[in-house]
Amino acid sequence: MSHSNTETKQSFKSGLIDFTAGSLGGVALVYVGQPLDTVKVKMQTFPHMYAGMINCIKQTLRSDGFVRGLYAGTTPAIAANVAENSVLFAAYGVCQKFVMNFTGTQRVSELSAVENASAGFLAAFFSSFTLCPTELVKCQLQAMREVSLNSGQSIRIGPIQLTQQIIRERGVRGMFKGLTSTLMREMPGYFFFFGGYEGTRSLLTKPGQTKDDIGLLRTMIAGAAGGIILWTVIFPADVIKSRIQVANLNESFTEIGLQIIKKEGPLALYNGLKPTLVRTIPATAVLFVVYEYSKKYMKKIFGDD
Repeated sequence: MSHSNTETKQSFKSGLIDFTAGSLGGVALVYVGQPLDTVKVKMQTFPHMYAGMINCIKQTLRSDGFVRGLYAGTTPAIAANVAENSVLFAAYGVCQKFVMNFTGTQRVSELSAVENASAGFLAAFFSSFTLCPTELVKCQLQAMREVSLNSGQSIRIGPIQLTQQIIRERGVRGMFKGLTSTLMREMPGYFFFFGGYEGTRSLLTKPGQTKDDIGLLRTMIAGAAGGIILWTVIFPADVIKSRIQVANLNESFTEIGLQIIKKEGPLALYNGLKPTLVRTIPATAVLFVVYEYSKKYMKKIFGDD
């Protein structure tokens, strides 16, 4: 077998492992973080209806219960996170190799935190196209009760019916409502996400160890650190994206942002940050543990030529 064919086979296998590990991590993230993600979306899109995180949780449980309330939108959330994380981590692996070749680095493991962050920035461009449609459906399902109360109409549909309704009313392009704001959130966000994660892993690596040998707890700490940095940086963009997708707004990303600041004040761009940070600590910790350990397991089974 030629060197070129061997290299292609290895690249495909490596990409498939990253894709699968990212998918498993995405599923784990949803089940851990969905309740507080629902609270985040409600507080972002209808801040006047809630006095805070605890009040939002209480109202949601009282009106819709645990499963239909806090776990609203779980099916599209799983679809969104599997779609995003499978593509994100597969693209991240490819982009790491691109950055490695661009900088003349010999191994991916030798990339610096900034170089890994740059790979994350590039990878997020590709994952945004898979994330936007599924997150559109998720956000609309999560805020359905609030939309019903504000419109005076009782709305109760599932993810498939909602998807069909969006396509029927606005065409396939309607599924990409909020794509610009998704890109503006994801690309800089994942620069800090992967930079924070890899940087923290490096800090937690003892002399004589590699980053892959730091163990479960320190991997969780690094994942949580990446998540906290990510959401702190991108939260205003996420608020604008949620408003655009839930209310089907047609103004630009910048116009919506300026409207929010003018009408509600700058702090409105951080509505829902508290439940997001509370959620992201266990959620991203679990995401990276599942990703790293499933990746390691698959490499052990299928080989890492």
